[in-house]
Amino acid sequence: MCPQNLETAEQDALILDTIDRFLERDVKPYVHELEANDTYPAEIVEKLKGLGLFGATIAPEYGGLGLPATTYAKIVERIAAVWMSVTGFFNSHLIMAAAVQRFGTEEQKQRYLSRFASGELRGGIALTEPDCGTDLQAIRTQARRDGDDYVVNGTKTWITNSIEGHILAVLVKTDPGAVPPHKGMSLFLIEKGEGFKVTRKLEKLGYRGIDTGELMFEDCRVPCNNLVGGEEGRGMQQILSGLELGRINVAARGVGIARACLEESTMYAQTRKTFGKPICEHQAIQIQLADMATRVEAARLLVESAARAYDTGARCDMEAGMAKLFATEAAVTNSIDAMRVHGAYGYSKEFNIERYYRDAPLLAIGEGTNELQRIIIARQLVKRNPV
Repeated sequence: MCPQNLETAEQDALILDTIDRFLERDVKPYVHELEANDTYPAEIVEKLKGLGLFGATIAPEYGGLGLPATTYAKIVERIAAVWMSVTGFFNSHLIMAAAVQRFGTEEQKQRYLSRFASGELRGGIALTEPDCGTDLQAIRTQARRDGDDYVVNGTKTWITNSIEGHILAVLVKTDPGAVPPHKGMSLFLIEKGEGFKVTRKLEKLGYRGIDTGELMFEDCRVPCNNLVGGEEGRGMQQILSGLELGRINVAARGVGIARACLEESTMYAQTRKTFGKPICEHQAIQIQLADMATRVEAARLLVESAARAYDTGARCDMEAGMAKLFATEAAVTNSIDAMRVHGAYGYSKEFNIERYYRDAPLLAIGEGTNELQRIIIARQLVKRNPV
């Protein structure tokens, strides 16, 4: 191993050891109660600030850790294996930060990135609307120029970090008549204030504890210098670039849940006995465990590949889409298999399996449905391999 790779491996080991100790001390003992009551874990969020995770991928010159996506993905996998909701507090936040770091003006970078990195300003991205999810070009929220401000009106829903957070990167239409529609879309940084209302907290099957809300903008005035990049019509490009990192994050969550399901099933299968022997000696269980383990390893390799591609700075929506597609489906399938291995205990709220079973389906939906990922992968495959 060359000195540079050795140094990177040692740095990763140190960071991951710190994350493991944080999870063991500050998360594991409290997950069951917090998740069951859908309680916002304020103390855990404060610990995340102390660990620097709100600046994990933000450049060091702006106060961030400047971690490569390869290291970041390993952190996400570790945390998701214990409680997936914790990864959401900094994922959407870092997508917002990535948009500013890659496309913001220098004034915007200086004004916001250090505050994002410290967690002083915490937030996320506001894309989805009541009648618009995957099809972002169908958004209706509009921003109209009025002097030195834009006036924003519209509704957003399923927005992570919108209740307890302070700021959001909001996708709007500045030119509703543009053809194609994405040329009339812009991205604004909107801090909470007059005209920015959280209308309700959304109740969810899983992914509990994290604040997911519905928002309304009513004549919300936003300074012109909060237009990301200072140029209208670039919002779709800016947010899609950030979503590459988001999809790597979601894929890493999938690896974490798939791995947790495998590990708990492997341990349970060695202690649970039927017909006079541990169930791990029954061929039917062995087949399930083998398939679960293979999914975990394949998913992890795809995530590593996507993260390496992201770190080059090149477009990697195909790699991120592949990782997101496979790893999240692995999480869903492993959660079902884990429940079957555990039998009635897997269905009980006393054990973790039912939580994995509730959390995993979100991964196949969030950051672009897996059906959309298949389309993205196929289109990029053809584009990269013309006849």
